[in-house]
Formats: sequence, structure tokens, C-alpha cells
Amino acid sequence: MYKTQKIAGETVAAVLAGRNLTDTLNTVWRKEAGLEARHRGAIQDISYGTLRRYGEISFMLKQLIQRQDIEAPIHALLAISTYQLAWGRSAPHAIVDYAVKVASHINGGRAKGLVNGVLRNFLRRKDELMQAAHANPHAHWNHPEWWIAAMQRAWPDHWEQVLTANNSRPPMTLRVNLRKNSREAYLDALKAADIAAEGIGTQGIRLKQPVSVDQLPGFFEGLCSVQDAGAQWAAPLLNPAPGSRVLDACCAPGGKTGHLLEYADVAVTALDVDVQRLNRVRENLDRLGVSAKVVQGDAANPSQWWDGQPFDHILADVPCSATGVTRRHPDIKWLRRPDDFAQFATQQSSMLDALWGCLKPGGTLLYVTCSVFPEENAQQIEAFLSRTRNARQISLSTSLPNNGQLLPDLQQDGFYYALLAKD
Repeated sequence: MYKTQKIAGETVAAVLAGRNLTDTLNTVWRKEAGLEARHRGAIQDISYGTLRRYGEISFMLKQLIQRQDIEAPIHALLAISTYQLAWGRSAPHAIVDYAVKVASHINGGRAKGLVNGVLRNFLRRKDELMQAAHANPHAHWNHPEWWIAAMQRAWPDHWEQVLTANNSRPPMTLRVNLRKNSREAYLDALKAADIAAEGIGTQGIRLKQPVSVDQLPGFFEGLCSVQDAGAQWAAPLLNPAPGSRVLDACCAPGGKTGHLLEYADVAVTALDVDVQRLNRVRENLDRLGVSAKVVQGDAANPSQWWDGQPFDHILADVPCSATGVTRRHPDIKWLRRPDDFAQFATQQSSMLDALWGCLKPGGTLLYVTCSVFPEENAQQIEAFLSRTRNARQISLSTSLPNNGQLLPDLQQDGFYYALLAKD
């Protein structure tokens, strides 16, 4: 447990200092290659749980600590220990003892007395502190105050639903490869493997409890892929005709690329700026037994990679704030800043304009984000349409609510879709 506490504390400290959680954990796994699976699971659970509950945790720690000069590693250690004491299942005395042991190896052990005192005081005042946190909006919703206010403005009827979903554990959803089997057959295979599941959407399956992919029947033979239900709308909304040329811009890690190739016999160019992430795309396509032209390049600069032959369809899954997938990436809540959205909007605008020139007349472009904020979504499309004479938006009202905006709920993440036709 000592090593678990130590690594989880270091992971949360790195995120609070501005580092991406996924990258941080990947670095940990490379460095600690000998960690047993159960220890990896515990570190991940503590790190994710602490960041989901960080609003409450930071609020309660402020009530317990009068000093303002707490070192970042000690603050993170207190945060992950408070999470475990409030919501974990380990014995409280063991959590406190191991936290003190970890503190004794940080900067000469100067803060081990502080750690011991704060955590024991938390245990004495736990009910009182948690009740006070529940009454504080920032703590109760576990989001920055600016984020709460922005959600209230953008979605006055849905903001509570969205924030609640953001703080939940995400479901594990599969996309069945209908080229290789039916959803009903795969549900039967899961049942035979003693994995409880139910159908969702047209080809999705939601598991009652997440499992490792190596437990999924036929996963490595391409019978299914792990993909959120909200992301499974991309291929059917673009609806490419057999034989058409399709560009999947910003394609990594390749989930939507694979879906397009399962959906219809099309020629796909899979584009991404990140060489390392393109390796993930190739791995995913190989597992599914499909192929695409995989190209490295910047979607906003077609001169780097485009051969001048226009595409029939373009899937523009543009960079965004990722605020619709916060429950899968709880670090987003604490890393995003209000001025980030203007930067993303500028990048999205440049990509839209550049990719539009790669689309043939009569073709369609599906604009996609995993954001819930209008600045990146409806407002972005309105601005594009106002400056682009040969573009018109195709209504998705019969398929999706809120003019193409899927809001996070307990079944799916948040995505925005806008289908544009070129006259």
C-alpha cells in the first residue's frame, strides 16, 4: 500500500501542476513496468477518484489546514488520502499510517506530523466536513466556479444533469463489428463468458461492469471495439456511399476510422498530426482487419499532405476542450481555463476553412467535437456558414436532440455533430 500511496500522490501532484493525467499514468506504467495489475488498478482508481472529487476534497482540506505554504507533493498526498478516507474501502488507520510513511520521504520528512494531524482530524470531523462541502456549490459540483457558471448560461435546463454525469464513473460501451457478427450473437457470446450486458443504439453494447479487453470474446480478432455510445453516431451520420473517398481528419486513435470502414466499402485517408498516435490507428485497423491510407499532417494545412483529389466525404473530428468526456478524463476540470475556448475556436475555424477546400461539390463534411460549450459547436458552425457561401447545414433533428448536441448523461459522453453540404 505504501507504493500505491506514493505513486498515486505523485500522479495527482503532476496533474495539479498542469500535466495530462493519461500521459502521467503512461509514464508511470513505463517506469514501474513490474507493478502488479492490482496495484495499477488501485493507483488508477485513487488518481481518477481524487480528481473527480477534488472540489470537495480541496474544500475540506482548506477547513483543516490554516497554513498557505503547503508543498505541492504534500497537498497531493493529503488529497489522495482524504479521498480514500471518505470514499475508499481500506482501513482508515492503514491509510493514515502509509500516508505518514510517504510523507517521511518527502523533503526530509518535515511534513509527516502535519499529514498525521490533518488526516486524523479529518476522521474526527468527517461528517461535519462532508456536510459543509455539500452546501458549497464549488465543492458540491466538483467543478471550477467559472465552469459551473458557463454551464448554467449554456444549458440552463440541463446543467445539473451534465455536471452530475461528469462526476460519475463512465460506462464501458462496445461497438459490435457487424461485418463479422451480429449484435445478438455477440450478446450471446458475452453471456457465455459471464459478462452482463445490454444493447444500446443500433450496434452498441453497454457492459454492466467494465472488464479488461482480454476478457472480451473475440476482441483481438476484431469482433468488437470499445467506443462510447455518443461517438458511435459519426459513421451513420456521415453515411458514406460505397466506393466513395473519405477523409478522416484528426483521426487518432482510430475508433471512428475503424467504424467508417466497418460501415461501408469506402477508401479512407486517415490523417493526424501526431506520428505516435498514428501508430495506435494502425494497431486498431490491423486488429479489425481493415485498411486505410494513414497520413501524417496538419488538417489546417492541406498543402502538406493533400494530393489535390477532392473527397466525397470528410469527417472533421477537430481538436476541442474535451469537456464532453470529462468523466473519462477528470483532469480536464482542473486543467482547463476560460480563455482556452477562444484558442480552440481559432484552431477549429482554421481547420474547417482548410478542409472545406478538400471537399468536392455535392459532398458532405461532418463536424465533430467532444465539447459541450456553444463557442466550439453551434456558434462555430454559425460563423462558418456566414462566411462560406457554398455551405449549408443539413438538419439532424430527426436523429439527435439539441441541434446535434449530445449532452453527457449516465449512458453516453457529450458530443456535437453538424453535417454540412457543399453546393
